[in-house]
Amino acid sequence: MSEFAEQPLPFDFDEAVPVPMPRGRTPSYMADHRKRLRTRFMAGGAVAMPDYELLELILFRAIPRQDVKPLAHVLMAEFGDFNGVVSAPLDRLHAVKGVGDAVVCELKIVEAAAHRLARAKIMNKHVISSWDALVDYCHTTMAHRETEQFRVLFLDRKNVLIADEEQGKGTVDHVPVYPREVAKRALALNASALILVHNHPSGDPTPSQADIDMTSQMEIACAALGLTLHDHLIVGRSRELSFKTEGYL
Repeated sequence: MSEFAEQPLPFDFDEAVPVPMPRGRTPSYMADHRKRLRTRFMAGGAVAMPDYELLELILFRAIPRQDVKPLAHVLMAEFGDFNGVVSAPLDRLHAVKGVGDAVVCELKIVEAAAHRLARAKIMNKHVISSWDALVDYCHTTMAHRETEQFRVLFLDRKNVLIADEEQGKGTVDHVPVYPREVAKRALALNASALILVHNHPSGDPTPSQADIDMTSQMEIACAALGLTLHDHLIVGRSRELSFKTEGYL
């Protein structure tokens, strides 16, 4: 019976050598997919697209001849949503398989553009009458950070924003703040009022006792120098908390 045993084929399916894609050419199915996404975006804007497809549009520029849909899904799973992806720390982005310098560069250009656009809506504007734009700016720049950041918005006598400065970075649940240094900086800028802003990487903007104590110290330091502390905003993932609205100021 041995002579009827199946004989091995003269070739191995697994031995096929992959042929590199010709430089400058993209498979038609992939080109069609990219064209459809771009057309849908131009016709309906971002509202017409889920987050992962918007992310694909960005990845197209960084990876011109490869299906980027799998990578878009991996990034969404890793960082939660579109905002989480574009604002993710560099080291965490580089740790994702398939993400190189070109991808990171494109994502960070988008993040910088978003920050620049949001900031333009409030700089040199009357902050109190542009409060929603101010909150949007704070959320855009701070909501998805993985460590705490403390910023101070300096206002002139007409409550026009004249400077937005980062005063410190910290850990996932703490950032050192020195009221005396903030007050000195306000005087150097000839500011008359301040708004404090920091984020809670946990996502919950409920103030800690340390937040409340620091704000009280800041209020005392400002009062001694004739400065007005308008508010202290804590930025969470999906909402913000105002010390003034909640009665802490």
